[in-house]
Amino acid sequence: MFDYRRFALNQIAQIGPRFLPFADVATRDAPLSRLLRLSLFQLTVGMALVMLYGTLNRVMIVELEVPATIVAVMLALPLVFAPFRTFIGFRSDNHRSALGWRRVPYIWRGTLLQFGGFAVMPFALLVLSGFGESADAPRWIGISAAALSFLLVGAGAHMVQTVGLALATDLVSERDQPRVVGLMYVMFLLGMAVSALVFGWLLRDYTPLRLIQVIQGVAVVTVVLNMLCLWKQEPRDRTRAMQTTPPPEFREAWSQFASRAGAMRLLVIIGLGTAGFGMADLLMEPYGGQVLGMTVSQTTQLTAVLAGGGLLGFAIASKVLMQGVDPMRFASLGALIGLPAFAAVIFAAFVQNTPVFVVGTFLAGFGAALFSHGTLVAIMRSAPREQVGLALGSWGAVQATCMGVAVMLGGMARDVLMYRGGPEMPPELAYVPVFAFEMLLLALAILAALPLLRARIVGSEARNGYVREAG
Repeated sequence: MFDYRRFALNQIAQIGPRFLPFADVATRDAPLSRLLRLSLFQLTVGMALVMLYGTLNRVMIVELEVPATIVAVMLALPLVFAPFRTFIGFRSDNHRSALGWRRVPYIWRGTLLQFGGFAVMPFALLVLSGFGESADAPRWIGISAAALSFLLVGAGAHMVQTVGLALATDLVSERDQPRVVGLMYVMFLLGMAVSALVFGWLLRDYTPLRLIQVIQGVAVVTVVLNMLCLWKQEPRDRTRAMQTTPPPEFREAWSQFASRAGAMRLLVIIGLGTAGFGMADLLMEPYGGQVLGMTVSQTTQLTAVLAGGGLLGFAIASKVLMQGVDPMRFASLGALIGLPAFAAVIFAAFVQNTPVFVVGTFLAGFGAALFSHGTLVAIMRSAPREQVGLALGSWGAVQATCMGVAVMLGGMARDVLMYRGGPEMPPELAYVPVFAFEMLLLALAILAALPLLRARIVGSEARNGYVREAG
């Protein structure tokens, strides 16, 4: 007799490996449900970035009339903490806790920093908007409080993401590390896309009070999801706490990592490409609002378009890279796609065509995902397993620092061009030079990657010749 129940269960079990990206990374010790639950920390980080770089960026510049330079400095404040990602990754590799944990304490501290930043933010917005009794408060108090909240949220996000990615790689074999990190970043982009859509829906009738309510909800959701993602994830190893040998020094570990062939050039490529894709983060939504006449809800949903391109890019990159393709080739392809993406963004201003702008935004997200995943896999393969946290921290430190500097310079350039042009200057002329400079940075990243690509091609040909000769 045909067993319909068993047949149905078998078909359902095949849905994951056949249709869900990264489903084949699951193992008996780390099933897909456990990895997906762990990836919730990426949802909260993505949610925080949408709130900072998307919604608050637009509202503060357009609705609250805060100069873009000041907002750019606020968004760049987390870069003060970004260089410490390398040190945090190293510390989480070697942390000794009485409970036997390495990664969990750092993720929890980062969560508290995020919550603290979101708790301060509503009071800053009340002062800046002049709502109620806060109308008599000096404006500099609101700007200072907003800067503090941006710093706390950014620092917490850096800590959570660096150590969370290291914890994810601890749960799988070395061969599957690039795939599980790809899964984590897909969830990060998914968090950005969903958050952008939800924020856009909640703020379709924008008021300062409604924005404050949304921020308070984000603070609560961040703590709940991060606590859920940590539950029974990291095994407790009490033998580590009882070790008497001193832990390795950071300077020694960094020297060992930096001395590897091509490591420093790879970090330079990461910095150039990240700055090339990231300088537009501050300007995309104000650009859509001032140049193309888009509403707050529409410009917030642009982040979903950007994240949608990133989701597609990470899904393709993970599948292709696991087939043995050189990750630097994929990273260079991502930088190359960024050139027509920003060309489309520039062209949209002169033809006043919003769909062209949306297509350019989608391509920018797609190219950035290919670049990020390619460089991430490349730097992970350049480090031994005991230095995975250090490698991920180095990648994150360079990426976050260059992103922050690029965002700050982009905002300052926009303000200078707007000021020098005067009120009669078309607003798009304050944005186009910044997008053009991003194209230049991406071209420099491609040029910097050429020596690594040539070296790997020569090495591959030499290995293939040796195999043929031995055969």
